[in-house]
Amino acid sequence: MPATTAGPSIRRPRRAASASLYAAGFTTAFGAHSIAANLGGYAKGWHESLLALGVLLALYDGAGVLLKPVFGALADRIGPRPVLLGGLAVFAAVFSAVFSAVGDPALVGVARFGQGAAASALSPAAGALIARLNPSARQGRAFGGYGLYKSLGYAAGPLLGGVLVAAGGLRLLFAVLAVFAAAVAGWAAVAVPTVAPQPRARQTVLDLARRLSSRPFLAPVTGLAAATAALAAGVGFLPVRGAAAGLGPVATGAAVSLLAVVTAIAQPLADRARDAGRLAEAPGMAAGLVLAAAGLACAALLPGLAGLLPAALLARIGVGAVTPLGFAALAASAPPGRLGQTMGSAEVGRELGDAGGPVLVGAFGLISLTAGFGALAAALMVCAALIAPRNRKSPPIPDRNPMSTAPATQHSQAEGEGRADGRLTN
Repeated sequence: MPATTAGPSIRRPRRAASASLYAAGFTTAFGAHSIAANLGGYAKGWHESLLALGVLLALYDGAGVLLKPVFGALADRIGPRPVLLGGLAVFAAVFSAVFSAVGDPALVGVARFGQGAAASALSPAAGALIARLNPSARQGRAFGGYGLYKSLGYAAGPLLGGVLVAAGGLRLLFAVLAVFAAAVAGWAAVAVPTVAPQPRARQTVLDLARRLSSRPFLAPVTGLAAATAALAAGVGFLPVRGAAAGLGPVATGAAVSLLAVVTAIAQPLADRARDAGRLAEAPGMAAGLVLAAAGLACAALLPGLAGLLPAALLARIGVGAVTPLGFAALAASAPPGRLGQTMGSAEVGRELGDAGGPVLVGAFGLISLTAGFGALAAALMVCAALIAPRNRKSPPIPDRNPMSTAPATQHSQAEGEGRADGRLTN
């Protein structure tokens, strides 16, 4: 039955399937941030450099850059359910359980890359399943629920991960992740129905290249990538700053968890301001990056909790503002029938930011951690300047009504030269 005509008889199975997909999203988010927030202690214990820590943090997201487009295409070809289940199985058994059993610290990089590869299969498959299993009138709430559970995973990961590492080291953390991912995989195998692949429309490489090189695409992707770089570097390196001030893993984990908790406040406020016409996308993203840069400057210049707490708060407020505005701008720039491809391509940019932020901080961290945070703050300011509108005029939000009678040629011009409302072309 098509998702748009789902009747009462399949609502309960659909809810069970959605709940298992939410649990899958929580699993990858919790796993990514629980390990990332505790790699600083691992690097310190094994006398690794900050550059080595940056590489370890980047491995997870580097796998996403390489493999998300591949697994997305595979899900289109064979259906998303087997890709989802395969990703969960690999996450649980091949990498989490193996590292927990072997316990060789030299393999932590291999395990983290493997978990990133498994999550690269899970993410596009889960997104496709949520879209296919829910009617169009519920897709906003369905994707919102998925994002909520991922945010909960991001928030819980550093704190609970710190508790587990304090109790039994990285081996205990990997063991818990293996058990949890295996349980979610079993739940999804029972709850998620088989979804047949859909016919795919053709598109020339030139058409795709032209669209992905236009300002309406590049500006929000730049904002999303920069915001993700700030978040990833904060999760990985703020605990290092806390440890240098004598704070334990539980205290630093709780502080870093603020990076995700504050999203619950910042994102809805930014969304409502944009929808009400009080905040345009380009200036809003630029302001968010300035806030994130200010947070990183606090971490660079202020010692202990005096720098850690404002860094976490300001960075997450900035990231929370950039994220919904960036995706709204991408959705507005997507031509009809290409929303999924637009979002998927944008995810690669986010993964590059997720991997590049820690590497940048780690590279300059060879001088000092202050230099690392300062370098990323400067990079965010450059991105904010590139995104900011080119004049002071802020036109009203364009009509997003899907029943709009605007001619197709108007959309084509907006796609190729920047939107006619000027929101990302000024």
